[in-house]
Amino acid sequence: MSHKYQSAFAPYIEGLIQQKRADGFVYTINEYLLRRIDAFCLEYFPDAGTITYEIAAEWSIIRQTESRSNRDSRVSALRQLSLYMLSLGIDAYVPRNYSKSEKPVLYIPTREEMAGFFKEVSGLPNPHPRYQRFVDECKMMFLLYYCCGMRLSEARFLKKQHVDLDTGILTVYASKGHKDRLVHLPQDGVGVISEYLRRIGEIVPSSPWVFPGFDPSLPISHVCVETHFKKRWDRLPFAASANKRPTPHCLRHAFVVERLNDWMLRGIETNQMLAYLSKYLGHKSPSETFYYYHIVKKAFLIIKERDEVSTRVIPEVAPYED
Repeated sequence: MSHKYQSAFAPYIEGLIQQKRADGFVYTINEYLLRRIDAFCLEYFPDAGTITYEIAAEWSIIRQTESRSNRDSRVSALRQLSLYMLSLGIDAYVPRNYSKSEKPVLYIPTREEMAGFFKEVSGLPNPHPRYQRFVDECKMMFLLYYCCGMRLSEARFLKKQHVDLDTGILTVYASKGHKDRLVHLPQDGVGVISEYLRRIGEIVPSSPWVFPGFDPSLPISHVCVETHFKKRWDRLPFAASANKRPTPHCLRHAFVVERLNDWMLRGIETNQMLAYLSKYLGHKSPSETFYYYHIVKKAFLIIKERDEVSTRVIPEVAPYED
C-alpha cells in the first residue's frame, strides 16, 4: 500500500484492506473512504483508542453538498472497520448500516435454555405415529444447528451420500453464496446421526435425503421445521417471559457464542484461528462471525474477566470439543 495512514486506526485500516484484497476484492473505492476516515480521526479524534459512538455520530452527519447514497457509503466503510476491529477482540462501536434495512436483534438462547429445549423435544413424542419421524427429523436438525452451526437450509438439503460416518464429516454443497464446505461432527455426534439414519432408512428407504419431507422424494419443508421449533419452544416455562422468540437459525448463532465463550473461559489463545471458524461457518469474513458474539450482552463480561489471558477471542475449530 502506497498511502501512509497516520491516525491511531492506521494498523486496523491497513489490516482490513489486506484482508479484503486477500479475499479477492478490488476494494478501491472503500480504500479511498478509509483514507478519509483516517484523516478525519487524525484531525478530530487524535487520542481515540477505538471507534466510539461519538466518532460514528460525527462521521455519519450528512454534508450540505452530499447525497444520501454518498453518506451511506462513508458510514458503510466505517462500519466495516468497526467490524474488523471486533474480529480482533477490540470493543468498537458499529454504526447503523443506512444502505440496508437494519438487521433484527436476534434472541440467542442460553445454554440453560437450550438444555430445557432439548429435554422438551426429546420428552414429548408426537401423538400421531404417522408423523413421529418428523419429530425425530426436527430434533436431529436442531442438534446440527446448535452443535455444528449449520444453517436451516444446509441441513434441509443434506443428502445421505454427503454424510461420511467414517470421518464424521458432512459435505454441504452450494450453500449461501454458492459455497461448498465441510462440517465436522462432534465426537459423540457420529453415533447419534448414525442411529438416526438407520431409523429413517427403515421408514423411507428410497429417499435420498437425510431429512425427507411428506413426499420422501423431496426434503423436509422449512415451514415444518419452524413450526415444530415454535411449538416446542412455546411449551418451555421461560418462553412467556422472554421478550423475543428465537428461530431455528438462532441456534447457529448460539453455537458461535458457546464456542467462543468456552474457548475464552479456558484461556485458549488462538489469534490466527478466527478466520478458520469463519470459513467453517461459511461466513464472508471473520468480522461477520464475531458480530453475533458482539451482540450478546454477557459476551464482553467474559472477555473482561479473561483479558489478562488474551486480548483476542479466536477459537480453535477442529476437532470439535464439547
